Amino acid sequence: MTQSRQLHLGAILEGVGTDQHAWRDPALPSNASISIDWYIEQARLAEAAKFDLVFIVDSPFITPDTAPHFLNRLEPLTLLSALAVATSHIGLVGTLTTSYWEPYNVARQFGSLDHISKGRAGWNVVTTGLEGAAGNYGRDAHFPHAERYARAREFVDVVQGLWDSYEDDAFVADKAAGVFLEKTKQHRLDHKGQFFSVAGPLALSRSPQGQPVIFQAGDSTQGRDLGAAIADGTFTIAADLATGQAYYADLKARAAALGRNPDHIKVLPGLSPILADSDAEAQAIVRAQHEALDFGKLLVQLGRAFNYHDFAQYDPDAPFPDVSGLSLNSYKGHAERIVATARAEGLSLRQTAWRFGQWRSPFVGSPETVADEIERWFVGRAADGFNLRVTRPGEFALFRERVVPILQKRGLFRTDYAGQTLRSHLGVPVPPHRHAQPALAEAAE
Repeated sequence: MTQSRQLHLGAILEGVGTDQHAWRDPALPSNASISIDWYIEQARLAEAAKFDLVFIVDSPFITPDTAPHFLNRLEPLTLLSALAVATSHIGLVGTLTTSYWEPYNVARQFGSLDHISKGRAGWNVVTTGLEGAAGNYGRDAHFPHAERYARAREFVDVVQGLWDSYEDDAFVADKAAGVFLEKTKQHRLDHKGQFFSVAGPLALSRSPQGQPVIFQAGDSTQGRDLGAAIADGTFTIAADLATGQAYYADLKARAAALGRNPDHIKVLPGLSPILADSDAEAQAIVRAQHEALDFGKLLVQLGRAFNYHDFAQYDPDAPFPDVSGLSLNSYKGHAERIVATARAEGLSLRQTAWRFGQWRSPFVGSPETVADEIERWFVGRAADGFNLRVTRPGEFALFRERVVPILQKRGLFRTDYAGQTLRSHLGVPVPPHRHAQPALAEAAE
């Protein structure tokens, strides 16, 4: 059966893992998070399965209790540049914060990756959730939440302006006439805004996909507004179908209200399936993983949403503690959801940690069952696709070899790439060049 919509799949390459136990998998190299060989192998496997993209997460702050992968990992842009020359089709997406970088640097880095990969680069725009990051960049305090998002919007505007420094045909390279550049097609930016002053131009032409694809992952009100305004795709977390549908409808409505085509912003929730030959075996794996969890580590993971607040200081069986004295200036949307749920349901700290200190996958069962659930979310408009967490080799193999063929047989997922760029994989348009538009409009008239 042919679908009018195309399911999209990303692979989050998480090395030794962001949960408690993945790093102990005998088949997983202990240095996976800093092994370029491991990343190249996973990217090539994802490409062979026709995934849209690989995704490298990042954040600029850690503690001794941070998850294994976050403690020791490669910088995204360096890593993705290596993957660009080791692959040929798959998209290459990396996280980079707008709070602790400069637009000119970011425009140059992602623009270069887009050229190196021949049009496969994507930037996951984040404002940095962890307040502790401020201390790594010479600041006494993290930017306030609202300021972070205002800064991010201007930051992206500047970067996209720099990516349009040259019109597509600016470099004539006429050797006979001795003309390399058509100077009228180079454009300064001369931006002066609330947060940035950037002259330009950027010393880099546009790539085959025009500009790198923009992703965004914020879930607060300001985060959703930013995503609706700037993003070609959003990375999100949804615990169940109803939550996914609510986010999907809300984000698409926000995009439409801004005059955007909602189909041009792809919603990709995280996917952590528990797969086995049968549903019963998969449920047994879930029970075993649950029993092996360390409650102390659950408290650490719960605290991450509150800038690694130490929840071990409280009575675990007392009601969830009053955190109103905390700024909630880290992962604001997630922290507020935790507080609201704990209060509404009268949860103890222990119950809250078990609820939010671990990820409970709604995709559990045989390959057929998991494929059914993926289809249900896709057809039910809870997702345009999914971002699969990749760490344990056996789990990734099961998904590629047994779930993907089912999705392909049903006509939900591609059997081969139709184009070369990330934009072509996702079905999002090449942005028109801002300086060429007046001339094009005049020619059309």
